Amino acid sequence: MSNTYTQAQIHDAVQHILNESHSKILCFHGDMGAGKTTLIKALVKELGGGNVSSSPTFGIVNEYYYQNEELLGYHFDFYRLEDETEALDIGLEDYLYSNTWVFMEWPEKIPSLIPSNATHIYISIIDEKTRSLVLSQNPLQ
Repeated sequence: MSNTYTQAQIHDAVQHILNESHSKILCFHGDMGAGKTTLIKALVKELGGGNVSSSPTFGIVNEYYYQNEELLGYHFDFYRLEDETEALDIGLEDYLYSNTWVFMEWPEKIPSLIPSNATHIYISIIDEKTRSLVLSQNPLQ
């Protein structure tokens, strides 16, 4: 896959992530409006999520289920956190070791809490319709 994609090519981006990730813990990095939530929504759909996904900005975490109502995973948005203790207070460690998918937006707010096996996904805005995508097993500086 090219490292760029448009909305029409989001399925290819999702397949790239699923094929290249070595973990069910996915950390999404990118500016506001880069498409982190859109990409997570496409991943949840591709994985067989039966409910609509959205950013949990105000609730911090959303749960997603497969169509058979089994738990698919969790979607965190850490944008509004003031410090890492707030993530610990909601029980983040339990979620991380639940053996389900974990999608995290704004993981840079909790750097010391990210497991070393997490896959980091960097989304950059190229233009109004195009995004670049970089996957890494280590956080980029």
